[in-house]
Amino acid sequence: MVERVAKIFDKEIASRIVAGTFHSVSYKYLRSRNPNLILKQEGDIRTLFRTIYERRDFSQIDSELAVPYSSKYLYEVYNFYQNIELEKDFGDWIEENKEDHEIFADVYQNIVDEFEETKRELGFMNFNDLLLRMKESLKNDRPEYVEILIDEYQDTNLLQDSLIAELKPKSLFCVGDYDQSIYAFNGANISIIGSFTEKFPNAKVHTLVKNYRSTKPILDLANLVISKNERLYEKQLEVTKKFPNIPPKLLKFDKLFSQYDGISEIVKKSKTEHSEIAILFRNNSSADGIEGALRKFNIPAKRRGGRSLFETKEVKALLDIYTILLNHKDMMAFIHIFEYAKGLGVGTAKDIFEALKLLGNGDIYRGFYEPNRNISNPFKSGQNNRQLLLSNDFIELGSVSRFQKFNFPEQFLSNPILKHPRLSEDGAELLFEFRKLLLTFRHAKNPVKVIELIANGKIYRYILNILKSSRSKLPNGEHSKEKEKDAVAGIVNRVKIIKKLSMSYNDHRSFLNAMVLGSKDLTKGDGVNLLTVHASKGLEFREVYIVDLMDGRFPNTKLSKQSDGGIDEERRLFYVAVTRAKEILYLSFARMDDKKDKSFEPSQFLNEGKLI
Repeated sequence: MVERVAKIFDKEIASRIVAGTFHSVSYKYLRSRNPNLILKQEGDIRTLFRTIYERRDFSQIDSELAVPYSSKYLYEVYNFYQNIELEKDFGDWIEENKEDHEIFADVYQNIVDEFEETKRELGFMNFNDLLLRMKESLKNDRPEYVEILIDEYQDTNLLQDSLIAELKPKSLFCVGDYDQSIYAFNGANISIIGSFTEKFPNAKVHTLVKNYRSTKPILDLANLVISKNERLYEKQLEVTKKFPNIPPKLLKFDKLFSQYDGISEIVKKSKTEHSEIAILFRNNSSADGIEGALRKFNIPAKRRGGRSLFETKEVKALLDIYTILLNHKDMMAFIHIFEYAKGLGVGTAKDIFEALKLLGNGDIYRGFYEPNRNISNPFKSGQNNRQLLLSNDFIELGSVSRFQKFNFPEQFLSNPILKHPRLSEDGAELLFEFRKLLLTFRHAKNPVKVIELIANGKIYRYILNILKSSRSKLPNGEHSKEKEKDAVAGIVNRVKIIKKLSMSYNDHRSFLNAMVLGSKDLTKGDGVNLLTVHASKGLEFREVYIVDLMDGRFPNTKLSKQSDGGIDEERRLFYVAVTRAKEILYLSFARMDDKKDKSFEPSQFLNEGKLI
């Protein structure tokens, strides 16, 4: 966008524009004021939350109404709460919105209080924190923006909306389409765009009705279905593209997987380039079936919007090792690495990290190389706290004689961390290798050298062997040489990509922050596009297939009942899917999943669109 502005005006004007997502703009603002800001991967933050959660003993609460939320689900609930609630404490919000869990509200509140306090102590931030910290900082340090433009305004949540309000812009320009509001499950609130003229009574509203993408038959279908939703503003899409005039085609199949095969046959015969074909689905569960069918017909395909390169375990492990080498206070990176060690769990890894900090007066490097010899037992004993459901066991020291066979140097063998009774042999060996890596890292001047150092080291190879082994197993537990070959090829390729990325950076911290913040999909290749409707938003393709249009799947009745958006949001999702097509649109459904012996009814949207 900034590049396009520079072409129209000049580079000087373009250089004054701050552009990006809410999160990236907040990151730039906060980083300019604190260069040492540490932005953590979502997985790291979840693990930190879990370590705090697991110190609570919920069995002390006698509840017949509900069982406590799991750590994973409680984190998701808290994350959702942060985006939609601006006034109530988490515990109060739980009592009001999750009545079955009212009995756990105080404990949940205590967990998130400790979570937030621990993040502050460690200097960690996740994506929600970026918005919250910027909003707080704006009260005393507000940049003077002449104009603020918000795109995709229909997808804003209350937290983002409050950030806009705190910026107090002199001029605000918002672009949005209420018919494309499809993120209620993430906290997006359609009432924000719906009440725009009430919040800003002097606002000028310009309605854009000309559609330059799709043909008349496609737009007629989209308009017909979306008209079933309540109109917030008057709008009827007008056609500018007259040809080709191909009506949407409905494909009917008896069986679910016959549907996938049938679509693959049509794609095989299509004259449209693969990159201009998209197969859209409401739920990720549809992806494997259609991808398998395409492969059967030797049609190249690429899944978009799924797990990113940076979420793969091998890349996360690589970056975790890099992170702890750079930032000796990063407990979560340390835990992620050492929980791979056979016989070593999250709790023991956390104990060892805290012990190293204690021995090294806050620095694990000194904890390894210059430990305080006056501390014989660095493992803190815990105290039970019944009110907060905390429980920790006192750690009795073990013997280091079990590690004599490894011929560790005396300086390391005498380190009190080896006395942890739950430290395994593999754990001890990895600690020794990590100790050596800490020293070697001091001589690595740039990111590419560090990536090479880690990738060739024993710790990373140990982790990769575990990943390779787990990915080489068949469903019956047997080893597959073919799967092992694929696993190794995938791992090697991903490490090569990270190494190539690192060549663009000279600074360690800039590289690591870019790896966390970066959103480019580096794994894209050529082929038919497979993606969820959510992931397709903003994209367009000459030829589009919308699959699994059965009630229960699309619309997803279960999710629509749970979501604030309800069936209206499912209908908006269908509208988005239809309007991805420029010229050719196929819609398909199956009457039965014979593998599950489950029958289906056609989607209600097919009825609303008068296709059946």
